[in-house]
Amino acid sequence: MGVYTSLQNHFLIAMPSMQDPNFAHTVIYICEHSPEGAMGIIINTPLHLELGDVLDNMNIRTQDQRVLHTPVLAGGPIQQERGFVLHRPNQKDHWESSLALNTQISITTSKDILEAIADHRGPRDIIVALGYAGWESGQLEKEIAENSWLCGPADPQVLFDIPMENRWRAAGALLGVDMDCLSFEIGHA
Repeated sequence: MGVYTSLQNHFLIAMPSMQDPNFAHTVIYICEHSPEGAMGIIINTPLHLELGDVLDNMNIRTQDQRVLHTPVLAGGPIQQERGFVLHRPNQKDHWESSLALNTQISITTSKDILEAIADHRGPRDIIVALGYAGWESGQLEKEIAENSWLCGPADPQVLFDIPMENRWRAAGALLGVDMDCLSFEIGHA
């Protein structure tokens, strides 16, 4: 039996050879990882949807153009109707359903955070996603062993400060990897 290492608070970076259209050129922030499986949010695949559309659907009103035009991401192929907000935590905020993933990143799934964002009381640095990526026990480890993913510690700057279209390359650069120079071929020496 091998030694288990949690990949929580890590990025999974899709290798250029990734064939699954759900994951090609994606970066996934791993929120949970245990021997039973893993769960993460894709942080660089926009939907044809803005936060204003989601708020309108939930009868939450705002006039803030920045909020209205915040992109909503495809967080993954599982439960695509379920919303997630990745954000920087704030000690004064207490959301109904929130989990601090570390000292710099929290995930919240309750409506109250969206109401606060719409009313200028919520976190400024956010990623709003619908759906998530999930793996059963041993599945993620197998995919990493098959060279489907690069894996390394997550950086909140890549999450919140790097434009979405640059996150795949930026996450690779954290590992010293130029994603444009990787081969599309899979092989073993």
